[in-house]
Amino acid sequence: MTAYIKPASSGSKTFLYLLAVYVIWGSTYLGMKIATETVPPFLLSALRFFAAGGILLIIGYLKERSIPTKRQLLSAIFVGVLLIGIGNTTVALAVHYMPSGLVALIVAAMPAWFMGLDWAFFSRKRPSLLTTVGIVLGFLGLFLLFNPFSAAPATRSFPLWPILVVVAGNICWATGSLFVQRLPMPAQMTSTAIQMLAGGVFSLLASGLLEPGAWDTLPGMSQRSWLAYIYLVMIGSLVGYTSYSWLTRNAPPRLTATYAYVNPVVAMFLGWAIGNEVIDSMVGVSAAVVIAGVVLMTLKK
Repeated sequence: MTAYIKPASSGSKTFLYLLAVYVIWGSTYLGMKIATETVPPFLLSALRFFAAGGILLIIGYLKERSIPTKRQLLSAIFVGVLLIGIGNTTVALAVHYMPSGLVALIVAAMPAWFMGLDWAFFSRKRPSLLTTVGIVLGFLGLFLLFNPFSAAPATRSFPLWPILVVVAGNICWATGSLFVQRLPMPAQMTSTAIQMLAGGVFSLLASGLLEPGAWDTLPGMSQRSWLAYIYLVMIGSLVGYTSYSWLTRNAPPRLTATYAYVNPVVAMFLGWAIGNEVIDSMVGVSAAVVIAGVVLMTLKK
């Protein structure tokens, strides 16, 4: 007698995909930091997403049997450059120079960019007062953390310029995510694979321009960097990004954006427990303010 397995409801699938994005992406910050110890960040991103995209493209074709139209292909490439080529690679660049947990806190402000861009260019829906308070609170927390006017810069062990790089990447990520539901896209897995490959091409071009001699670092890649790279490909990209891609097409943008206040908690804990990153009282207070702001931004969802 064949057992009947009830398909997961849409709500259950949304929960599982959110859980995957929450936890897995929180761990990728430390993974990128470890991998970039011996390989430059743009080249790392290119190799990561070429591998993940190639694997997923094969799986997608075998499962979906779908060939994208020219418009769908161009849409997926456009979104992939924004999300992967710029959005993800800027994070890899930042964690190479900064503590991974702090980079995760900058990315935690993502809902503010989602809502601001959605209001300005897409739905034209004005943020509520509570959401506005949350946005202000979130950016206040980031200012407390990275305040360039405090006495901390004299003893700070990392530069502040990667913050601007991450912010630019966040804006591109939010823009690409908002476009996904408004452009003709290929079937789910095929779309995600094309986005990864497009982002990989962009990262490879950036590496050629900005990282002379990058390929010479591969023979000296350490064992822990290899392990981090494999984790980023198989778990961070194939599982994590695929889950996020599903959410951008099947869940409200503001719900999808809630991963931003779970990721930094996971990233900061792992950075402290495994990466020996320091979490002092100011970092703790600033993190609490940032996450409280993000919670207010997404409270209704």
